Amino acid sequence: MSYHRPTDLAHALEIASQPARTILAGGTDYFPAKRQGQQAETVLDVTAISELKSLTKGPEAIRFGAALRWSDIIRADLPAAFDTLKKAGRQVGSVQIQNAATMAGNLCNASPAADGVPPLLALDAQVELASAARGIRTLPLSDFLKGVRQTALGPDELLTAIIVPTPPAGAGSSFEKLGSRDYLVISIAMVAAIIRQNADGRIDDARIAVGSCSAVAQRLRVLEADCLGKHPDQVAVKPDHLSELTPIDDVRGSAAYRLDAVTELCGRAIRKACGDE
Repeated sequence: MSYHRPTDLAHALEIASQPARTILAGGTDYFPAKRQGQQAETVLDVTAISELKSLTKGPEAIRFGAALRWSDIIRADLPAAFDTLKKAGRQVGSVQIQNAATMAGNLCNASPAADGVPPLLALDAQVELASAARGIRTLPLSDFLKGVRQTALGPDELLTAIIVPTPPAGAGSSFEKLGSRDYLVISIAMVAAIIRQNADGRIDDARIAVGSCSAVAQRLRVLEADCLGKHPDQVAVKPDHLSELTPIDDVRGSAAYRLDAVTELCGRAIRKACGDE
C-alpha cells in the first residue's frame, strides 16, 4: 500500500489524478469494505488538508469543507433548519465514528442508507468537485448521487466541499429514523423535513426527503406541494405522495413495511419541524 496524507489541496489533486487510488476521508468504511486478499493500492488521505476543514458562512450559502467531521458539524453554530443534519450526524455510528467520519465520505460512499443524504437533499445542497486538469465544478447533490455506491465523481476528482444555500428564515427541521434499535443501526427508513410556517401557522415552505427506500434518497415533491397552505395537523400523507420511492425487500424490512413506516415518519417529521411534537 502507498499511503499519502498531503497538507495542501494542490498536492492532493496531483495524487488524485493517479490511477488505482482510493480516497480516504475518515476511513470508517475503508477496512470493512476490503475483501480478504484484495490488492493494495494508492491511498489518499484528505483529512490533513486545511482548505477542506473549514466551515464558512456567507450571505447566500454555508460552505462545509469536505474534511469536516460529523462531530464538527454537530457542534457548529447553525440555523434551526440544520437541526435535521445535526440529528442525522448523531445517528452516524458511535461517538468514536462521529469523531472520524466526514460528511463528504458519507456522500461518496453512496449508500442508500447514508444518514446524511436526506437532510442535505432537503437543504438543497450542492457538491464542489475539483480536478487538477479540469478545475472546479459544482453539482446539485441529487445529480451527484447516481445509484447504489455510484456517484458522478470523476476519476481524477476530489469532493472538496458541500455548499448549502441559506435556508428560509424561521424554518424548523426534523430527522426521523427507523431501525431495529435506537442507535448504531442501519436504517429501515428515514425522513428529513424542513418546514416554514407563516404568521397564521400555515406551511409556506416544505422540503421533505426520504432515505433507505430507493437506490438514492429522494425528495417527495408531491407531498411538499400538498403541504403548502395547510396547518401541520391538516397534512395527511397518502400513497401518491410516495410515488418517487422504490423500496426493496431485504433482511431489515419488506418494501410494504417501508412504505407504511415512511407514511408515519413523514407525518411525524412535519409536525416536529413545526414544533408540534
